[in-house]
Amino acid sequence: MRSFNYGELKNIKWDNEILGLVARLHEYKGKQALFLKQKPATLEKLVEIAKIQSTESSNKIEGIVTTATRIKQLFSQKTTPRNREEEEISGYRDALALIHESYEYIPIKSSYILQLHRILYRYSQRGIGGRFKNTQNYITETKENGERIVRFMPLDPFETPMAIDAICESFNREMDNSDIDPLILIPAFIMDFLCIHPFNDGNGRMSRLLTTLLLYRADYVVGKYVSLESKIERTKEQYYEALKKSDINWHSEKNDITAFIKYILGTILAAYRDLEERVTVIEGNAYAIDLVRHAVNNTIGKFTKSDIMELVPSIGKTSVENALRTLISEGVIDRVGKGKATFYFRKN
Repeated sequence: MRSFNYGELKNIKWDNEILGLVARLHEYKGKQALFLKQKPATLEKLVEIAKIQSTESSNKIEGIVTTATRIKQLFSQKTTPRNREEEEISGYRDALALIHESYEYIPIKSSYILQLHRILYRYSQRGIGGRFKNTQNYITETKENGERIVRFMPLDPFETPMAIDAICESFNREMDNSDIDPLILIPAFIMDFLCIHPFNDGNGRMSRLLTTLLLYRADYVVGKYVSLESKIERTKEQYYEALKKSDINWHSEKNDITAFIKYILGTILAAYRDLEERVTVIEGNAYAIDLVRHAVNNTIGKFTKSDIMELVPSIGKTSVENALRTLISEGVIDRVGKGKATFYFRKN
């Protein structure tokens, strides 16, 4: 089994792009402290929306979907899961809620990771929750001709418990030493977690839950207010490409995790920018049409109604639809397609 020593990260000379991302995120962490102190009521308006978006998007990445109406019903806990998809969505809801409420009391240890996985599958009848894998799993890729190939082989089941213990111990040691920025340590830990692939199922969703947990524990709490999972779901091709580049030669400990670090830090930075924008908009008490107009003016290329709803979560679907119709009538935007295939674009 390969070894895990995150202390070696301090010997790497990161390029200017990573250093710049880290510096920008340090700045936003300072702004975050001001937001939390001065605008708690404004931020609270964003929490529930972000939870729903995170749960929906993280499951959607894995092909686990249900309707928007059912998502809201499951979140209000006025209904019970109807099928396997809704069982897993409900489990993610509960695990994310626990992280939101108690992240300070969830240490990075194997036993707690297993407990989070047990919660993820608490509604499932499959009996896999809270247990490391008992069969070899594979990360596959489908080629253009339809052929399915094994792209990456994770660790064997017998190596898995030791490997998870090792990454937790090394991560905690380096966090205590404070020689390496958490913004470098966190992607490195998540990369190794995904390469170990410790569970029979749920590895991707667990990696996103752990990303949120680690960021919160490092005092980067933007994911409470802007869904990181939603941003990953919208850029999942880049996400998988970064993983693909960063796991080459992983078993021989010669992999380069630069691409994955850049992707994760870029995602966090995009969330902080959105948070700043949303706080400004809500504080301005703008009308729905003004909010949508502002969102449209800051959008490049084609966009959908869902894109705008994500940018202005403080107003409802009907208000967004009415505002888009107004902007069409004003000649600001145009619409192409019908139904789910509909998209919009700004007119010059």
